Amino acid sequence: MAAHASADAGVESLYAEHWVALVRLGALLVRDRVTAEDVVQDAFVALHRRWDRLRDQDNAVAYLRRSVVNGCRSKGRRQSVADRHRSEPAADAVSAEMSVLASQRRGEVLTALAALPRRQREVLVLRHWLDLTEADIAAALGISPGSVKTHSSRGLAALRNSLEHDA
Repeated sequence: MAAHASADAGVESLYAEHWVALVRLGALLVRDRVTAEDVVQDAFVALHRRWDRLRDQDNAVAYLRRSVVNGCRSKGRRQSVADRHRSEPAADAVSAEMSVLASQRRGEVLTALAALPRRQREVLVLRHWLDLTEADIAAALGISPGSVKTHSSRGLAALRNSLEHDA
């Protein structure tokens, strides 16, 4: 029973401290706040279930970030399959996330970001929206710090090119 209380306290503390940032991360990756909240909630539930088996509880935040990134990838794959099998085109709908974004320039940046390859987009979101270090990004995505630098550099160059082209 003490282990269950420890898991409750540990996950509750992480939830209070990191929920908002993890939802932002998910929303930037899947471009839908409701879906992002679902992914983040699933990550916290999975962490709670595995709390006793977590080797280093100090790395729980990295585990959560990785879970959110992976959950967003899964949602993206499922959405891609659903889109391919949809019989009629879906009507364009403005997501809740986009309606909050009042600035036109920020909308242009998000559009350009969405056009980037998945890995470049993930690295840029983790670096510039969550302000993670290269080491934290490498741990969250399971890649080397050198790959983080490469994806970041290429992603920023592509964003710059896209935004200059649109201007």
